[in-house]
Amino acid sequence: MTIDATTSAAPGGHRRSRPDRAPRRSPHELTFQLDEELVRRRAADEPDWLAADRLAALDAVAAAAVEPNVLYTIYLDLRAADLADVRAYEATGSEPDDDGGNLPEKAAALAEFREDRFTARATAGEPRAAGVRIETLGAMLARDPDAARALLAAAPVLPANDRVSQLIRAGWNQAVVVDVPDDVRLDQPIVVRWAVGAPGHALITRTFIRLGRGASASVVEEIVPSPEAAPGAPQALLAGSTEVILGPESELVFASLQEAGERQVVFQQRVAAIGEGASMTWALGQLGSRLVRGRVDNRLEGDRASVEQVEIVFGSDDQLFDLTSYTVHQGRDATSNLLSKAVLQDRARTFLKGLVTIEKSGVGTDSFLGEYGMNLSRQARAVAIPSLEIDQPDCRRVAHSSSVGPIDEAQLFYLESRGIPPGEARKFIVLGFLEPVVARIPLESARERLRELLEAKWDAAHPAEESVA
Repeated sequence: MTIDATTSAAPGGHRRSRPDRAPRRSPHELTFQLDEELVRRRAADEPDWLAADRLAALDAVAAAAVEPNVLYTIYLDLRAADLADVRAYEATGSEPDDDGGNLPEKAAALAEFREDRFTARATAGEPRAAGVRIETLGAMLARDPDAARALLAAAPVLPANDRVSQLIRAGWNQAVVVDVPDDVRLDQPIVVRWAVGAPGHALITRTFIRLGRGASASVVEEIVPSPEAAPGAPQALLAGSTEVILGPESELVFASLQEAGERQVVFQQRVAAIGEGASMTWALGQLGSRLVRGRVDNRLEGDRASVEQVEIVFGSDDQLFDLTSYTVHQGRDATSNLLSKAVLQDRARTFLKGLVTIEKSGVGTDSFLGEYGMNLSRQARAVAIPSLEIDQPDCRRVAHSSSVGPIDEAQLFYLESRGIPPGEARKFIVLGFLEPVVARIPLESARERLRELLEAKWDAAHPAEESVA
């Protein structure tokens, strides 16, 4: 006998039926399959060293796990990722000319991609004169193959035991390079915009960011729906890496605003090698897509290196966000400050997982890891799992903290006692909870855009909040 629905008790003793949830799909059941022949065709047109890198990653894909961590229960649930019929783009098109007049307001440079096409590039005059380059890896290979090879050799290694990372390394069909020379300090951010969501297509990307000794820059990544995206259409996949190379005493702020469409699945891998005296800041906002699987690897390799990572989630409907960070302290007197916050309504779910490792060489470490969730409905679920692994007892501070719960009733009472209606009070508390990450986005227009999106998402779910007369 096949059971198509379950029953539950309703008021008055009546029984009501509801559809069964789809069976859970484990991390080993990733339905997207990388086309091996496509990878080999790409490799055939590339230099031997790059082809060897692709093919080595292709061999690693099958052996690696989608969720390789062994410290906690595997939570990643791929039932929402219907990717069996999704196919990677074959080619990525030509590179546009640099149009300095096409810059967003208060930006140093722009690289804009629509699906597999590089549609716009612009660099302000002063950064261009200083030697700042934004180009595809293909253009860099054609211009200076030795420099391209040196870039990949210097890039931090993508996790070998992670299937998504190796899938990106093997199958990337678009790669962009942001290169800031020694001692160049940019006051305005570089904008990299990805417009994605064409039904049935997979865009697999690599973003390389290299800062020379003493350089300073900020990069704003925008992930938005493309015109090809359509509600109710087959799913699309964006799988991308951000690979950061920081020279001594350099400073990078990387802000990402992910507002992809409802039929988008997003896999993100970010990795930074932080050298002596260098500083790395991640400010990550997750609002869109059906399912997000994100991972950040920070390696504090140099003495006095530092990283600050702030990530927020605002989930609704059936969205699922699985976010993990790994931070390894290798250098002396290094600092890490990691903060994740999630607000969930409807049936949204978030898993915030973090591990800070202090190696024996990490004398004088100062580290804090905090993960916090706010559930706005009974069906929402937030899981926070901060972890520490300490092999060096001589640390300034190593601490972690987590909490998950509803809106604080004391805060709500305080605002209402000052004459603020209940609906407005709840909105103020939620948006205030998320504001710390908004304030860290370096481009003013992007900050305002994120605030608008957060407010719109709240208003869409709470159109008729009761007010106090």
